[in-house]
Amino acid sequence: MDTLLLLLAASLLINIAMFLIAFKLKSDKLTDISYAVTFIVLAGTGFLYSDKSMYLTVLLMAIVLWAVRIGGFLLYRVILNGKDQRFDGMREDFVRFARFWLTQGLAVWVILIPALMAFSSGGGDMLSNVAILGLLIFTAGLAIESLADFQKHRFSRDASNRNKWIETGIWSYSRHPNYFGEILVWVGVYAYSLQVLSPGQMLVGIVSPLFIATLLLFISGIPILEKSADKRWGNNKAYQAYKRRTSLLVPLPKSD
Repeated sequence: MDTLLLLLAASLLINIAMFLIAFKLKSDKLTDISYAVTFIVLAGTGFLYSDKSMYLTVLLMAIVLWAVRIGGFLLYRVILNGKDQRFDGMREDFVRFARFWLTQGLAVWVILIPALMAFSSGGGDMLSNVAILGLLIFTAGLAIESLADFQKHRFSRDASNRNKWIETGIWSYSRHPNYFGEILVWVGVYAYSLQVLSPGQMLVGIVSPLFIATLLLFISGIPILEKSADKRWGNNKAYQAYKRRTSLLVPLPKSD
């Protein structure tokens, strides 16, 4: 528990430091890269003080792979766009901007709780069936999220798609496949961690997938995007049909 609290403090300090730089520069370029960097630093620190078994090495590699992929993609996107519209009206407000960064630091720690407990618990070189299942879920989530981001980015960069919504590729089966992939990633990490967690730690650790799912489904993810899409295309019959026939989250065949 002491280690978890120290890593929480580290997560908050990293984000406070990055916030001060971002606020001074009025820049959005540090926000998402700091999110990824915080994951890497916390997971790397946990691994550094672990027994460094093959099991834990795989766990670290999975987290780093996810963080590098999402951090690199989001940084590339904000550089292309010049800014992140989420922070319009916020980046100039010290309190609101600071609140976002502190929340981000807390979120990273919460999401990593099962992995951090796994690093402190130690692990052998053999993977249990549950750990293998967790690794498969993680891999599927990473693949889905990466594919969804690539397809949407390519779609949005095509000038002929200006002011259109994407309903091709994996987006023809889900309105938010990237979020489905993200949830799977952390379900997978939690399942992988179960091999070395005590029953009590399992109960604590489940906060990670529940937290990310709640965040994306009910707070900062899907509700905001759905509201924005309804504002832009809500009166468009073609969009209404797409929304009615296409799954909200889980990629599924279109309904009639």
